[in-house]
Amino acid sequence: MLPTTSYLVETLVTLLAVLVVAILVLVGARRLGVGAPQGPLELVGRLPLDARRVIYLVRVGSQVLVVGASEAGLIKLSEVTGLDLPPPTPSRSFAEVLALVRSARSSREAR
Repeated sequence: MLPTTSYLVETLVTLLAVLVVAILVLVGARRLGVGAPQGPLELVGRLPLDARRVIYLVRVGSQVLVVGASEAGLIKLSEVTGLDLPPPTPSRSFAEVLALVRSARSSREAR
């Protein structure tokens, strides 16, 4: 085997091994709950205004803070009581949305 071919095979095997270890670490960390939300904070909503500016709704206990984020940092814009917010809309999985699209398409084709 040529030295260049040997080097290429060794490099690819090493890269594959590092990739497998990285995936195992990420899966293990997720199962242990690393990065899961803790405490009384909850992100209620997010509204991107442009590429660098965002407005967040953050629930802290019974209060909801309106927080603006930009390249300059975070700033509290307002406070809202939790009762003023509309109830959250349940998010649908991709399979549920696909089923709705298919049923709508089949009902249009049946006409």
